[in-house]
Amino acid sequence: MTFSATTILVLALIAAIVIALGVWAYSTANRLDRLHVRSDQARDALEAALSRRAVVARTVAISLAGPISDTAAVDQAGRLTALADRAERADWSDRETVENQLAAALSAIDITALRPQLVAELADAEARVLIARRFHNDAVRDTLALRTRRPVRMLHLGGTAPLPGYFEIAERVTAAATTGLEVDTVRTSARVVLLDEQDRILLMRGHDPQTPGAPFWFTVGGGVETGETLRTAAVREVWEETGLALDSTLLRGPIWRRVAVFPFNGELIRSEELFYVARVRAFDPAAADPTVWERRCVTAYRWCLPPDIAELDRIGETVYPYHLDTLLAEAVTAAGADVDPEVRSIR
Repeated sequence: MTFSATTILVLALIAAIVIALGVWAYSTANRLDRLHVRSDQARDALEAALSRRAVVARTVAISLAGPISDTAAVDQAGRLTALADRAERADWSDRETVENQLAAALSAIDITALRPQLVAELADAEARVLIARRFHNDAVRDTLALRTRRPVRMLHLGGTAPLPGYFEIAERVTAAATTGLEVDTVRTSARVVLLDEQDRILLMRGHDPQTPGAPFWFTVGGGVETGETLRTAAVREVWEETGLALDSTLLRGPIWRRVAVFPFNGELIRSEELFYVARVRAFDPAAADPTVWERRCVTAYRWCLPPDIAELDRIGETVYPYHLDTLLAEAVTAAGADVDPEVRSIR
């Protein structure tokens, strides 16, 4: 039996379609598996942050219920302790409600009655919860976006894994979160440690509009806009400030968290900065969509090794974050890792 050329062509086309569908299904199933792993890891990190906040809440309660406390303080301390206990024992389905109650109780505390060290510990615990919640919800969003596509549902590529759910808790900026300072602007920033093939980091040189004689160097990045995720903001900032269209899959992290309060252009700003790292080919940066401030005050770009960073600090041109020359090895390791490292605080 012989086949015509048309029949062979049709069979080849059908085979190609079947192979293409198989490759797509296989790659999609693998991607879903990675997304589920990411969601599980993000949930574990969120639970750890919530547990740490519960521990700090008990410490605050002990401080409030000191030997010279009044009845109201003792009652407040008792409620804090009870809510912290409930939060740690609650099932995940009920955890959101209890954690919001604990957050409300913490926000009602007069931090002037606490030791400064305890205020700082409370602020750090609250910030870690909010960061972990954002990472968790980002992971859930990405997983649901793929799981709920019709072809994925029809072919059951998600297997029997349960659909992850968002975790919503109130975000707040209070005296505890701002360490008691009156600030003009509070923002969250996504920053990116861009590394080239030689492990050099791309830095930008700029200055405060009111102090042009005091330049400083900093990593690429900027404030997260309304509705953006940290990753989306990081990719956007890289393109706006350097002209590089960065693939978001190259981002590792965040690896560092830095909270800074600083004056800029006559205002006092509190910035919570989350640092990603990405490996790219060396290129000549040129801002694609600079802000008014960047057009006026960003004066140079430079690829730097640790000795270059140390030299900039030595001549009085501060590099942010502090001790970046010693931190760079950690970023290099994170850039080559298969999984995102745990976020840690830096200066």
